[in-house]
Amino acid sequence: MHTALRSTAGAIVLALLLAACGEGDRPGAAGIGEGAAPCAGNCATDLAAAAARLSVAEVETVLAQAANEAQAQGVAATIAVVDRVGNVLAVYRMDGASPDMRVDSLRAENVNTGLENLTVPSALGAISKAVTGAYLSSEGNAFTTRTAGQIVQEHFNPGELNQVSGPLFGVQFSQLACSDLVRREADARVGPKRSPLGLAADPGGLPLYKNGTPVGGVGVMADGIYGLDLVLTDTDRDLDELIAVAASFGFAAPRDRRGDRITVEGKTFRFSDVDFGDTLTAGTAAPALGAINGELLSIPGYTENAGGAVRAGVAFGRAASGYRPSNDPRFAGLEAFELVEPDGSRRYPPRAAADNPAGAAALSEAEVAVLLRNALRVARQGRAQIRRPLGSQIHVTASVVDSRGAVLGVLRTHDGPIFGTDVSLQKARTAVFFSSADAGQRLSDGGAVSYLDIARDANGDLAIDRRAPALAFADYVQRTRDLFGPTALTGTHAFADRSGGNLSRPFFPDGLLSAPPGPFSKPFADWSPFSTGLQLDMVYERIIQHVAFTLGLVPDVSDSGCAGGFPAGTDAAPLFFGTTIPEGLDNGLQIFPGSVPIYRGGVLVGGIGISGDGVDQDDMIAFLGTHNAGLELGGALGNAPPEIRADRLEARGVRLRYVQCPQAPGAPNPPPDVAGPRFPETPFPGSDQQRVCEGL
Repeated sequence: MHTALRSTAGAIVLALLLAACGEGDRPGAAGIGEGAAPCAGNCATDLAAAAARLSVAEVETVLAQAANEAQAQGVAATIAVVDRVGNVLAVYRMDGASPDMRVDSLRAENVNTGLENLTVPSALGAISKAVTGAYLSSEGNAFTTRTAGQIVQEHFNPGELNQVSGPLFGVQFSQLACSDLVRREADARVGPKRSPLGLAADPGGLPLYKNGTPVGGVGVMADGIYGLDLVLTDTDRDLDELIAVAASFGFAAPRDRRGDRITVEGKTFRFSDVDFGDTLTAGTAAPALGAINGELLSIPGYTENAGGAVRAGVAFGRAASGYRPSNDPRFAGLEAFELVEPDGSRRYPPRAAADNPAGAAALSEAEVAVLLRNALRVARQGRAQIRRPLGSQIHVTASVVDSRGAVLGVLRTHDGPIFGTDVSLQKARTAVFFSSADAGQRLSDGGAVSYLDIARDANGDLAIDRRAPALAFADYVQRTRDLFGPTALTGTHAFADRSGGNLSRPFFPDGLLSAPPGPFSKPFADWSPFSTGLQLDMVYERIIQHVAFTLGLVPDVSDSGCAGGFPAGTDAAPLFFGTTIPEGLDNGLQIFPGSVPIYRGGVLVGGIGISGDGVDQDDMIAFLGTHNAGLELGGALGNAPPEIRADRLEARGVRLRYVQCPQAPGAPNPPPDVAGPRFPETPFPGSDQQRVCEGL
């Protein structure tokens, strides 16, 4: 029977913890053919008028199709469905499904650091997978958790030795529960909502579409392992993925938008290793959800507002979703979208900085608006890398911060992937942080992190131990100075996210198996996508504390952002050392490209982060948008002086990278409304714009 609402029973997991402290389409199948993108004219107008969302009946259909396939496969699953902005519409656990799962990359080295070997509720894995499928996808591209697993590993592609790391290396630690940008269940239905474990890389999370429009995602947890695919040279029959594919029948991504139709660096993304024809039930009528033995779960922070029932999603582009078209005349003609509060007021309109950069004026509101406007102008002229059809313009989110990481403005194009909202802010803050004069000191003052072992013993009870010794953040600082000298992380060099990302790989130089790790990374024997080094260590205790909150054991202490220490009485002192995250990193670090610091007369005054349609495109928009903004402002601000950029730093026979522009970056037909003296009809190839981006 479909039982009444019941709280997750896996509280014992952290009660003890705290006490211790392709092919095969079926003809005529609905939703699997090509779907037209909804914006034929003005996307801002069209999307605002659209009502594309999941209904209650449709959510129940997705759940029932998943449960029907699970029964046919002889397993029980936990299934989550979210809308496009991350509202959890339902979490359903079939009778017999395990309440727990284990985080495990299954690497041969048997990594035992970071989140590896942590036991957490299966519902959190299902939610994270569903959010990932929804957040990575857009009108122009459909990606899955399998795609995510391909682009976050130490080599791209995984298994191709001595290749550089994945293009979105580190994206898994975004959308964090402690982020000050993501929204909570208490914030009405506005998004973007948080994800309990960040973005997932474990197959079994797919986007959901209606008539070519992304409307959400589905995530499945059945096999008990929250991991990723380490080998791309074979084809898997992953249970979680089979069930998720069946769940998406009638709501599948358009064929021409799927990741397996998109290439980067000559390599094709993976979408799914199975298709409808590989399932046992897709295309057949599933029994009604009420006829399947299972229950809807109440997950604190995610579904308590549902009142014990499945709920409908919200339509993206309307104020209720947290995203709406901007009516700010400063962004006219750019089809700009902005974030809004539950009452419809603007959340991050351009504003003046309140910091006091030594020797320079703080960024003004007008300057922030010019920076955002020029970023979106470059995006509208550029050619997207990971979007169909080929030649489409770039869609992104742009965030501007001051010299201490405070948000000064966030603006986006209509179809920037939702994950980029939080990531663009992470990138802007990371560039500013590592370029700051006191970066090393603030890191050292952050204290240490202590990992946990949580595993069931022979009696089925959970045993919890703290791994020793604790890892001090000052060690990361010292390793950086051992590599580049005692002035490293003292503001003597400007760091873009590409620069800091170089230092965060398990091999430096990137990808070379014979190379030692970068100073911000774990050694490869202790590294995995669930244990990246400094990036995870800074937020590890926040993730664990949030898991405890979802089990109803401690209050939610994440409302104020990630930065700082735990409030008194909530830090589980017997287990945690109480990491203090530095000021200005309120949604964590990010370690893949797409940001630059902003300078005025050689003085750091802020940063800009871009996230959307390709990492080289993100770099280009950040760097070139800042350059163009400086031109418009008569040289009042701009990029870092060349002599202090991180690409002047050399170690182990290589220089750090700063930014990298894509080849042939221009869109075939740049929108006429952004043409002008600095934006000629063909703005990139062979032009001043291209030479600026390449630093020639």
